[in-house]
Amino acid sequence: MKRAVAPNLAVRISKALISASNHTKPTRSWSPCMEHTLHKLGCRNLLTPSLVATIIDPFLLPHHSLAFGFFNWATQQPGFTHTPLTYQCILKSLSLSRQFNAIDSLLKQARDLKFSIHPSVYRSIIASQIIGKRTHDAFSIFGQVSHLSPEIGSETCNSLLAALASDGYLDSAQKVFGEMNLRNVPFSTLGFGVFIWRLCKEGELKEVLTLLEEVKECNSGINGSVVAVLITHGLCHASRVSEAFWMLDELRNKGWKPDFMAYRIVAVAFQSMGNVVDKEKVLKKKRKLGVAPRANDYKDMIIALISERRMSEAKELGEIIVSGNFPIEDDVLNILVGSVSTIDPDSAIVFFNFMVGNERFPTLLTLSNLSRNLCRHGKIDELLEVYQVLNSHNFFKDLESYNVMLSFLCKAGRVKEGYGVIQEMKKKRLGPDVSSYNYIIEACCKEDLLRPAKKLWDDMFASECCGNLKTYNILIRKFCEVGQIEEAQRLFLHMLEKGLSPDAATYTSLLEGLCQETKLEEAFELYNRSAKQDIMLARDILNTFLLSLCKKGHLIAASKFICSLSHELGGAESHLILLKCLADSREIPIAMEHLKWVQERSPSMLEDIRTGLLASLSSVSCPQPILQFLQMIKETSDCLINIICSNKPVQEFSLTIKPEDKAEKECLLRRSQAKEEGNTVAANFNDKYDGGTERGEVVGLWVPNPNPEPRPRKGSLPKKQLRGCPTDFWCVCVL
Repeated sequence: MKRAVAPNLAVRISKALISASNHTKPTRSWSPCMEHTLHKLGCRNLLTPSLVATIIDPFLLPHHSLAFGFFNWATQQPGFTHTPLTYQCILKSLSLSRQFNAIDSLLKQARDLKFSIHPSVYRSIIASQIIGKRTHDAFSIFGQVSHLSPEIGSETCNSLLAALASDGYLDSAQKVFGEMNLRNVPFSTLGFGVFIWRLCKEGELKEVLTLLEEVKECNSGINGSVVAVLITHGLCHASRVSEAFWMLDELRNKGWKPDFMAYRIVAVAFQSMGNVVDKEKVLKKKRKLGVAPRANDYKDMIIALISERRMSEAKELGEIIVSGNFPIEDDVLNILVGSVSTIDPDSAIVFFNFMVGNERFPTLLTLSNLSRNLCRHGKIDELLEVYQVLNSHNFFKDLESYNVMLSFLCKAGRVKEGYGVIQEMKKKRLGPDVSSYNYIIEACCKEDLLRPAKKLWDDMFASECCGNLKTYNILIRKFCEVGQIEEAQRLFLHMLEKGLSPDAATYTSLLEGLCQETKLEEAFELYNRSAKQDIMLARDILNTFLLSLCKKGHLIAASKFICSLSHELGGAESHLILLKCLADSREIPIAMEHLKWVQERSPSMLEDIRTGLLASLSSVSCPQPILQFLQMIKETSDCLINIICSNKPVQEFSLTIKPEDKAEKECLLRRSQAKEEGNTVAANFNDKYDGGTERGEVVGLWVPNPNPEPRPRKGSLPKKQLRGCPTDFWCVCVL
């Protein structure tokens, strides 16, 4: 029965945390409200290491912030102690999201506690470090647990071996090779191939041959022909061509089966040196002893390299194949074009030209990746050339392919060419659709071509193609930017007539435009409209709206606006934004008045505001205004207490006291440090003493007595008769 309860409880707790985190910024992040959620569930007394582990893995596994926050929260609970299992689960979550600092800290804690971590967790951490380009950190972790390398697994060990060699850590790579060899961890073509390839650049041939012998004895499933190509290429690339020639015979004699590609690499190297005699010797041996390369062997290797993010090695191997016109499959070429373009667009173009030259064409996904990377690297002329080549082969035959071309032409700012594509699509009766128009209209707006954008808008509706939300947002944003707020408002009404609901982008653009033009009443009306449409939407745009008001100098209006908001909308973050803007503008009196309003209407919010102001001190150029705000909050907070009350309505009372009673009141507040349980309500005590005034008034709250004969608990104030209060009313202070 107990086993059945834990999973159900784990599901309930994880769902509650994920649901609560929907309202955090960013979403799925840990915040104090998560602790409140857990307290409401009443799960503190039910915590066990097994339950914590089950909540993290699998339910919070992809949400590292929630997982780590929950792990730390559990640490603070009385009577709870973490176990190796809970550490393993949180390390697994953090490794998935590559939170390296937290991983390092937890691994140190686990070592100090002498916890043993499962090899699968080390496998996940090492893989994460490699992906995150922290190769030497991955090696450091491997070095601490190298005795577990068989359990960590061949795939991870080979990945580390290849990464170290590729990144230039050859000494570390040799140590990993030694551990793998010692513990009989199988080598792969990827791991050993990249290692021996990079070693050939600077290692002695004797060392290379020794490694080949050791691997041969392990009977690993390594493709000898691929390794032979990598060795000869590595030697030739290091200008060790004669050694590469000699190595061909050694490789063949030792059963590594160099194929035509290996012989060609050496022959081409001799040719580039002007050594025709040795070139002919190599080609003669190629015809006599070489074997034909198998496309699948190199396909597997290239895919493995790309999956391990070894783009440079994948590029070099692809260039060897393409330059020799050796067989290569379409899917491999597509992978090379799309992936290599991220690091070397020019090489990607070489693969593209090879593909098209053989009457083979890229997929739309490959074309999108190539286009995106050409734009990113500023290779716009090359992008245009790619499209011209494809167009000459009648590649663009449908709406989808035309939209790919159009989208990237517009992204590159080539509006004229994009407009030509629109006309071509019309001629072929292949659209354009609303996405096509959005691309070209947005490009026009970015280039400040507002008149052509309007014309395209008219053309779109004339073609019976109705705009969507994105279309309206593009134009509304641009009209607001250039001060044509009336045009933007007209479009806003037009979209409402068409039944389209504005989103955050729509409201934000219009609110910024209205602030720019000092149309504040219209801006406030528009914001209220957003709140009626969707309260969450209004919350999302509130802070941006406040910044727009403050940026344009409407500080008093911004203060009044926040004060007018309901508790559903206004929060501490909004007040913080305003106070920071007031501090930057040195508008201290406005800020003080605003803080007084908060203290009178929402005193419970002061602590959150204080925390936010403290956090901002390190980032402001002039901290003096912030310090003034903090001092005022401190003075206010000194008079702020909480009162335990029943569920009956809270009422107000007044009490006249003598000045000397003030010392007694302060003493009582100091006595009430013990935390009391119950429902609390903030009570605001404003001291109105002024120098030698004989009497002062304390305005506070009195609450119904939950018991006819109350027994004040330890740490509470004793029962106190208050003027104007029946005898069955009492108050208890809790700080």
